[in-house]
Amino acid sequence: MRARRALLYMPGDDLHKIRKALTLDVDCICMDMEDGVALNRKAEARQVIAGALGELDFGRSERMVRINAIGSGLEEADLQAVLEAGPHIRPDCLVLPKVESPEQVRWASGRLAAAEARWGWEAGGIALVILVETARGIVSLREILSAGPRLQAVVFGAEDLAGDIGCRRTPEAWEVYYARSALVTHAAAFNLQAIDMVFVDFRNLEGLQAEARQGAQFGFSGKQIIHPLQAGPVQAAFTPSAAEVAQAQRVLAAFEEHQKEGRGAFALDGKMVDMPILKAARRVLERAQAAGYH
Repeated sequence: MRARRALLYMPGDDLHKIRKALTLDVDCICMDMEDGVALNRKAEARQVIAGALGELDFGRSERMVRINAIGSGLEEADLQAVLEAGPHIRPDCLVLPKVESPEQVRWASGRLAAAEARWGWEAGGIALVILVETARGIVSLREILSAGPRLQAVVFGAEDLAGDIGCRRTPEAWEVYYARSALVTHAAAFNLQAIDMVFVDFRNLEGLQAEARQGAQFGFSGKQIIHPLQAGPVQAAFTPSAAEVAQAQRVLAAFEEHQKEGRGAFALDGKMVDMPILKAARRVLERAQAAGYH
């Protein structure tokens, strides 16, 4: 599964900003039809995004499209624009907002499967990423995340959740601590990537770095971003450092040596190493490999 350390939203009706995103070497460029686009600009966004998918070179960046929520009355036209315009217009990933039930995941998966069959695209080749950003979505995580193999990642929408439950957002984010923890734990249980919340004060890079590091400590694999300034710091926060990679390699090498001697748990640098530590080391190397670390 590809690295999704930074998921950058670009308003789908602004081709200039989409072109700017192509210069950032960011993991994921999400062309937005939902919150980032005014109601009277939805049709323009569909047209611009379809053109970008067919004409622009995104390099290594994943080409994501966020449609409007199921039940908004806009989702059908959104899907038609990016799935039915022709075989050369194909996103890498569909992003589905405000998911509250497994039926919504299955509906989107079915539409993607139909488009793949129609145009001869690889079956299952278009990934599905969902946003969980309501109270109902949080309490239904187990059912939602078990809704199909196409699902690759779940994104935490803190701002929408705060509005839904009526809490007041603070820099410390204790008001969304339960939901944030529940989402990353459920994602791990279903072997999915978990993408952390937006840091809205986009010029506060120190605060962004602190929150991104905290997200990585929580177990998130990446973070949503809303401004080019946020791309570098966020991708760095979710990439294991050279020292972390070297230590993980030492742990694995020592484990292999002790296994040859018939020993399970062992001491390394004065600390006990057993299977949980070994598993953590393997995860560090997996994240480094996904991020292109050599």
